[in-house]
Amino acid sequence: MENALPFSKAVSTKTEAEFLQLLDERKAVIGVIGLGYVGLPLAVAAAEAGFSILGFDVNVERTEQINRGDSFLGHFPSSKIRAVVDAGKLVATADFGRLSEPDVIIICVPTPLNRFREPDLSYVSNTAQAISETLRPGQLIVLESTSYPGTTTGVVRPILESTGLKSREGFFLGFSPEREDPGNIDFTTTRIPKVVGGDGPVALSLSQKFYSLVFDETVPVSSTEVAEAVK
Repeated sequence: MENALPFSKAVSTKTEAEFLQLLDERKAVIGVIGLGYVGLPLAVAAAEAGFSILGFDVNVERTEQINRGDSFLGHFPSSKIRAVVDAGKLVATADFGRLSEPDVIIICVPTPLNRFREPDLSYVSNTAQAISETLRPGQLIVLESTSYPGTTTGVVRPILESTGLKSREGFFLGFSPEREDPGNIDFTTTRIPKVVGGDGPVALSLSQKFYSLVFDETVPVSSTEVAEAVK
């Protein structure tokens, strides 16, 4: 059974400084969409850093397994999941209607190559559409899924802006390429330097602040396109 996480009202966060403080104090609720080999370790790492995590996945069996504290990844121990679940820091759900709850939403859905050797962005587009249905002012949305430069502003941003809210004003948008190396004991999730780009300076500031509280090192770059090109 799912537990309720404290609903952090970033809608009342008027300034960049207030949002940064919300992150610094670990009062921001973090949503992670896609609890696979990228999203699950990220969710656990952020929970270990003190954040309350609401994890989303379309696979109900997977969310139930996570809520029991059981791992489905061979290289990722159940003990790490169980520790943050038992501490009330991680809850997994298949209810995408709860996407209004997180202050920060990290997209970690797959982008498999199609027959033309191009990334299939249907998962990214469908996820952005799901977010748009509950998008509220003040949320930070960060894409981690591997894709070509321009995906964040050319695919995700228009879908979110169809709500009437605008990037840089109504919500904030960033990109940080996933860098998972499953099973590498020398470079675990938090030890791999995290490249971060934002759609505007505030989005970059907020994205870098969040990742700096979870990862050992962050590398800010000038735009989401540059961050996408890094991968």
